[in-house]
Amino acid sequence: MKPAVVVGRLLRALLGLVLLLLGVAGFFTLAAFYAEYPVVPSQADGPGWVRGAFHVHTLRSDGRGTVEEVAAAAKAAGLHFVVLTDHNDLAPREPAFVDGVLMVPGVELSTAHGHLVAFGLQRPLEGFQKGMDGGAAEAAVERAGGVSVLAHPVQKRNPWRHEEAARRADGFELYSADTFFRDAMSRPFSRLLPAVGASFGNPVHGVMMLVEPGPEPMARLLALEREKPRVALCSHDAHGLPRYEDVFRALAMYLPDMRKLPEDARAAADQVVKGLASGEAVCAFRALGEPEGFALEGVNAERREAHVGDVLTVRLPPGAGEKVRVEVRGAGRLRADGRSVELVEEGAVQVEAWVEAPGSFFGTKWRPWMVPSPVKVLPATKLP
Repeated sequence: MKPAVVVGRLLRALLGLVLLLLGVAGFFTLAAFYAEYPVVPSQADGPGWVRGAFHVHTLRSDGRGTVEEVAAAAKAAGLHFVVLTDHNDLAPREPAFVDGVLMVPGVELSTAHGHLVAFGLQRPLEGFQKGMDGGAAEAAVERAGGVSVLAHPVQKRNPWRHEEAARRADGFELYSADTFFRDAMSRPFSRLLPAVGASFGNPVHGVMMLVEPGPEPMARLLALEREKPRVALCSHDAHGLPRYEDVFRALAMYLPDMRKLPEDARAAADQVVKGLASGEAVCAFRALGEPEGFALEGVNAERREAHVGDVLTVRLPPGAGEKVRVEVRGAGRLRADGRSVELVEEGAVQVEAWVEAPGSFFGTKWRPWMVPSPVKVLPATKLP
């Protein structure tokens, strides 16, 4: 067979494959036009909880946008703050309002054992060098008075691999938008192609289609929670692909005790840091609905602790109906009423609200909606 004929056939086969992929993507684009958000309409009156993005990259490292462009995207998405965490960016940076959005300084440290996010630093980060021991990096953050968070700790590409530092860290990225995206890239036909197709019809739906949590992060978080209470955060880990605004519209961290930030940037940043580090902040996949009204009652809020035999009650926002269910992982058991969680053993429990959301095509799929930090479960209290 002549080479020209072979080349022609290969080109036709390649063209056919491209047309097939475009056709498949087109089906998901069409379906995306019918995906309705929010799934749970907000019935809250007045201003909502202060909300923002955690773990965002700019052109100062491997992001695709300037600080000003990130601020514009956050403002368009209705966020109040952004925690900037460019890789190994140790240059002093003051909190500032940019286009009305508070930019809170932070950094993502590249260590020999994975990545560590640090924010709320009270002093310069002394002694850090890229690629240094992960335990030494965590200790440096502690000396600087900052909050240390394990970044994408079970991600296949760059997991956290220092056990002692993991036990000492203050926080844990339970759900990561970047990890969802990377997982989809490893399954290009079953996950990435449908999400890309959907993004042409509804960009936020395209992002939400990537949200498929695996069991590994939850198991790791609950194991670490036995050591000490720690903060669970939803991480945007936003680089600009998908677009900043689309990821910001899909999820956010909420500060329930705050309705408005102070006008002074430093005071406002202190409030954001305190709120995120307290364990009282709530992650919400806000495309599904706003979280105002959500609460986990029966917990010592200051210490995030309860005891074996206690019963926690999930209070959902007004308007949450049959499309919402409570998910319980770890040392708890959901009672028949679907809203009460009985603590049955020592350890840790994670209680979340999930929503029956638009699926890949015209169906539905259960996805996480509201994600608080876990609760450490102590032995039963002794009766006097």
